[in-house]
Amino acid sequence: MSLAQKSEHQHGRISFANSNSNESNPPDYEAVDVLGPRGPQDGGKVLLIVDMCVADNRKDHYTDKYKNSSLIVRRNKEFTIIIKLNRAFSAEQDNVQLEFMIGNSPYVNKGTYITVSIGKEKRDGRWNGRVIGTQDTEVTVGITPDARCIIGRFRTFVAVVTDLGKQRTQRNPDTDLYVLFNPWDPADQVYMDKEEDIQEYVMNDVGNIYDGDFNNITSFSWNFGQFEEGVLDACLMIMDAGKVPLMYRGNATQVVRQASALLNSQDDKGVMVGNWSGDYSGGTAPTAWTGSPEILLKYVNKGYEPVRFAQCWVFAGVMNTFMRGLGIPTRAITTFRSAVDNTGNLKTDIVLDEDGKLDRSRTKDSVWNFHCWNEVYMKRPDLPDNFSGWQVIDCTPQETSDGLYRCGPTSVNAIKEGELSYPFDAKFVFAEINSDLIYYKADKYGKLKIISVNTVYVGKLILTKKKDSSEYEDITSNYKYPEGSLKERETMQMAVRRGVTSMDNLTLPEAGVDIELQADTIKIGDNFKLTLNIKNQTSQTCTISVVITGCAAFYTGITSTTFMFENQSEFYKNSLEYMPYLVEQSNLLFMVYGRVEESDTSLCTMKVVNLQPPELTMKMTGSPRVGKELMVSVEFLNPYNFTLKKVQLRIDGPGLTQTKLKQYSQILPGASVIYKVLLIPQSLGKKVLMACLDCPLLRQVTNQLEFEVVQDENINEQSVILGTR
Repeated sequence: MSLAQKSEHQHGRISFANSNSNESNPPDYEAVDVLGPRGPQDGGKVLLIVDMCVADNRKDHYTDKYKNSSLIVRRNKEFTIIIKLNRAFSAEQDNVQLEFMIGNSPYVNKGTYITVSIGKEKRDGRWNGRVIGTQDTEVTVGITPDARCIIGRFRTFVAVVTDLGKQRTQRNPDTDLYVLFNPWDPADQVYMDKEEDIQEYVMNDVGNIYDGDFNNITSFSWNFGQFEEGVLDACLMIMDAGKVPLMYRGNATQVVRQASALLNSQDDKGVMVGNWSGDYSGGTAPTAWTGSPEILLKYVNKGYEPVRFAQCWVFAGVMNTFMRGLGIPTRAITTFRSAVDNTGNLKTDIVLDEDGKLDRSRTKDSVWNFHCWNEVYMKRPDLPDNFSGWQVIDCTPQETSDGLYRCGPTSVNAIKEGELSYPFDAKFVFAEINSDLIYYKADKYGKLKIISVNTVYVGKLILTKKKDSSEYEDITSNYKYPEGSLKERETMQMAVRRGVTSMDNLTLPEAGVDIELQADTIKIGDNFKLTLNIKNQTSQTCTISVVITGCAAFYTGITSTTFMFENQSEFYKNSLEYMPYLVEQSNLLFMVYGRVEESDTSLCTMKVVNLQPPELTMKMTGSPRVGKELMVSVEFLNPYNFTLKKVQLRIDGPGLTQTKLKQYSQILPGASVIYKVLLIPQSLGKKVLMACLDCPLLRQVTNQLEFEVVQDENINEQSVILGTR
């Protein structure tokens, strides 16, 4: 039984209750047993069976993957039910109505009370109905919800209208039905015309989220799990708890806008608490989660207490689940070098002190190594036609929009064209990927002067998962024209006309010298080499003084501790110099300041080194077959000379297992742990089993197994290890 279902069951057999109420606000009858009218044909108590034809309908509506016993259908697509009466149905004599109700106070004019009439008084309504056929005392009825109807869980009643009034069936949760968005139907707002797109962006229940840095892209698997038991109910209950008006729930634009607020707890006790402090006592570290079902079910099962804690990829992963579960095509997006702290003015300010060292106290803005949001696919009836399609939504709480912490939906096409006056939050998203990096330097009195501007650092790369692949797809060109092109300049001019502030009028003398900082890709704990390449583009000899600041940094670009301040062009660093200062996700940020003495011009650049975690090994024993046991072992060796404490190991995989959590109080230096999990695959097809080890001193060590589950016992499919982040 699903989360939202009540306990009373009538096993499909329901009896009539008498009603003379106003049809515009019908009563929600609970399970009572009342005699129906007596007439020449009725002969006593009217008993009937309503067969919702769950299995056949769900297969036709592409909802058979949901682990939910109720009927789940999609808008503007016919489903059938069979009504068994105590006598034969006559279309000329009988007046039968099917009623579908949602909410506490259903009304016809609000679309929350739907009546479909069959028989002698057939009337037009919001939903279409027809008699498909009759056999003995059974009548098969076809019902088509309209293409704009409210999505959610409807209560179903059958009523017979006689001269004595209306006799309605009792309330029976077994005949409830869920109505979802329909991306297969051209009349639906979320229609997609390619089947392979729907399979990826609606039906795929696992995916990759990309992180790391522009120069070192990494990824991890995420369990979206939109079909898992209780998840669909949880999504609907979250909208109920957030008091989303039912009248909004037929409009995909409104549903996603409301969801972008509901999934963070910043101002409305929403699903997840954002936390970037590094202190996750009293909750789960964002880096420890492996999927959405655990979070959504915890939220509704704990009385809508916000789940602690989340960061941008967790927000994006849960949003993907929420939207796909309701039938809205959705994908997770990663933008590398995102100016998240920006407030729409196209400026991200970096402040250096008198010596050229990064001034952490005066640098309030930051450029995130990466930031995750979502795109949803829909028609935007409120915008010009060319701004339909993919829309940005972001539930990571950053700034308020119409009084709540939320962002979007905003058209990707509008962002690319600089058309930022359309709803919602286009200026903010545009600034995240188009801001200029402004370097300031303080003099001995503390007065700031702009010394360098980098117009190409921010919004360097935008990725999503490629369809039917574990590789990424570069979608940067969906958001931006090539840097320096005529179209890019025209877009910026349009954005300025739409109200953003640009630095185009600022002119600084050219230094004539290029600098680039190079670093090896290394694992946490390794020594490394930094090389500063300096190229003189002029015909004159240049004398350059250079200083390099090295800081431990969060992925948000916020620096923690400065561990180096050097003035040479090549040097080696021992791990002992940075290891004591590492913060989560193990990023080192290097800031270079140079001054050309002959021209008194300045140059600046930044480099992020994303240190790689150690390996997490996964091995499979056996052949993955439906209904057969399968053993998977996960092994980790602590390669460090310090003890790892409060270690969590999660195993997760839709269609394979619910989230399993193993905790270790400590893992000593050089020690290994092995966790073995017994699985019984429940369905055929491609599966992904993911693992994540996490503790305060070592965050988000992940790996995954990808394999095909087969039916034939003679086929011995081998698992494919995708590799460690």
